[in-house]
Amino acid sequence: MRHSLPIAPQFYVTAPQACPYLDDRQERKLFAALQGDEAQSLNNCLSKQGFRRSQNVLYRPTCLDCAACLSARVEVKEFFPNKSQKRTFKTNHDISRRAKSPWATDEQFELFKRYLDDRHASGGMAEMDVFEFAAMIEETPVETRVIEYELDRKLVAACLTDLVDDGLSMVYSFYDPALAKHSLGTYVVLDHIMLARELDLNYVYLGYWVPGSSKMGYKSKFSGLEVYHEKKWKKLKDIPNVSSELHPLNTAPVAAQVSELDFPGSEAVR
Repeated sequence: MRHSLPIAPQFYVTAPQACPYLDDRQERKLFAALQGDEAQSLNNCLSKQGFRRSQNVLYRPTCLDCAACLSARVEVKEFFPNKSQKRTFKTNHDISRRAKSPWATDEQFELFKRYLDDRHASGGMAEMDVFEFAAMIEETPVETRVIEYELDRKLVAACLTDLVDDGLSMVYSFYDPALAKHSLGTYVVLDHIMLARELDLNYVYLGYWVPGSSKMGYKSKFSGLEVYHEKKWKKLKDIPNVSSELHPLNTAPVAAQVSELDFPGSEAVR
């Protein structure tokens, strides 16, 4: 009987650097290149195991003494908007959505810079120039769209979104910080949930949720939220002791982490 071999890329680890979410912490990432004919299959597979995409790289945290970052997704069928989210829908009823190929524009970049200057002025992306922004949008080896949102014919929000086989993965979103009353960050997530329903997809991947981080707290307000915890997707409400406390020696050696991953084609050789 003929079998296909698993698609297993080479993995690497970044040097420790300051954590962008929690003070006095160091972050480290496990990553692999995303390239070639099987890039889409690999993105599909590793997204389900807590990985995220950045351009042509897949990564997830592998910090030495902290396990606070948890990959998060909304199970679309389990989502029901709360009162605040219903108001956000109503407030933004006249916003239009447009899905485009991943091609950067000057209008997107200007909006991106206003967003960073207001929300993440001291972050690692604050100094990105137009060429780096274009690379973030355009350097993708997988099926990707830029979802744009317009109000009165003006771009007010955008999200770089991957299409994976079981959902939509929100790679990066940004919006006009001057429109605070519109809660655009929340609205973009809500609209992606609606879009996933339209496409009959099960999940919307939101990136990482970090307990104790004010930047990430909004994600826990979405019903149906699941986090990748102890190698499984679990309902956040079913994990009573999730916190941002340090967990010394909680991270397995890199070789052990990689050996436990599933890859496209691995089912065929088991």
